[in-house]
Amino acid sequence: MSWLLLYAAALALVLAGYGRWRRRRQQAHAAELQQAVEAGLVEPPSLHPVIDPVLCIGSSSCVQACPEGALGIVDGKATLTNASACIGHGACQAACPFEAIQLVFGTERRGIDIPALTPQFESNVPGLFIAGELGGMGLIRKAAEQGRQAIDAIRRRGGGAGFEHDVVIVGCGPAGLSAGLSCIEHGLRYVLIEQEDSLGGAVFHYPRQKIAMTAPVKLALIGQVKFGEVQKEALLDFWDGVVRRTGLRIAFRETLQDIVPEGEGFTVHTSRSHYRTRSVLLAMGRRGTPRKLGVPGEDSPQVVYRLIDPAQYRGQRVLVVGGGDSALEAALALAAEPGTTVGLSYRGEAFNRVKPKNRQALQAAAEAGRVQLLLGTEVEAIAAQAVTLRGPGAATTAWPHDAVIVCAGGQLPVPLLQKVGIRFETKFGTA
Repeated sequence: MSWLLLYAAALALVLAGYGRWRRRRQQAHAAELQQAVEAGLVEPPSLHPVIDPVLCIGSSSCVQACPEGALGIVDGKATLTNASACIGHGACQAACPFEAIQLVFGTERRGIDIPALTPQFESNVPGLFIAGELGGMGLIRKAAEQGRQAIDAIRRRGGGAGFEHDVVIVGCGPAGLSAGLSCIEHGLRYVLIEQEDSLGGAVFHYPRQKIAMTAPVKLALIGQVKFGEVQKEALLDFWDGVVRRTGLRIAFRETLQDIVPEGEGFTVHTSRSHYRTRSVLLAMGRRGTPRKLGVPGEDSPQVVYRLIDPAQYRGQRVLVVGGGDSALEAALALAAEPGTTVGLSYRGEAFNRVKPKNRQALQAAAEAGRVQLLLGTEVEAIAAQAVTLRGPGAATTAWPHDAVIVCAGGQLPVPLLQKVGIRFETKFGTA
């Protein structure tokens, strides 16, 4: 009988230890959520999970599956404790044993416009298809599948007499890349345009070494790509290899400007050309076109709208413009390069809606003299050697620079799409 008491005592110690660990972890998750609320970072940027508290049993399987640490357990239930870190992997949904998680766009307070689509990803405008993030699908594997299925529907629709192309594909993220490969497989006449100078879409803009995909994906000509968790850099390298191997043609630095219906097809106008096509597939993400400042000198080659490689600015004077996480992260990355002089211009008096760790790191960099904070300033003009900044009371100063990086967000072409006649539905946290 004594051995039973011994085992019972050991079990009680294990359970007590587990209970203390669980309580401490929940307290940490609750503190993380409170910190996000105080910083105003409770609105997820894109596709994100919504947890049904009735079905959730707090098993933590979703918390463990999330590669970004966006989920936690609060009051015994799974909760999105770090909304700004969530990029819609969907691993949490797959890991939940009780189907308590649904992936949605928008929240009760902030709606997101999603185009109304048929099961074949055709909009209410015949011949105009939408796949991927713009259509409400942020998961890489499913966006790629949508691109493939959309091309199948376009192939069945036929080419039409008098059109140079069967389809114009706009955007070279997962959906556009998959669609282009499907065009090659089926022998379709296609044009694939991408406004940036690299493929990958939203994935290209992820932070370094961020987990970009957590499940296999199927591509035409390639077959099943058996990735588990894969980081951004490895995925982009893989896609580059796919393009070289298949001969996929991509027109980089070509921006969509207009879509004009023409008989049974369209004329697509871009920054470089125009194309007469039977069908159009919009496969761009929700980042949109970079928002510009609208000031003299902004078209200078010294001005860019994203930071790719901080090392290329080593030893230079760089002005970063913006007040969001992307601006702070760019300034911090530049400040880590030897000999680089970094200024950060923001029209506000404080960085309120940014991740606490970014705010703290920036404060430390400013106190160490590695970043000069130019709060309450706006860019008035950009000259070859200096940026004119307007501060409080209309006072102006000249900030010497070798380069300017504008991190002011993006603009979706919603007015253009509405002009064509595409109908949108506003999602407030619903599927």
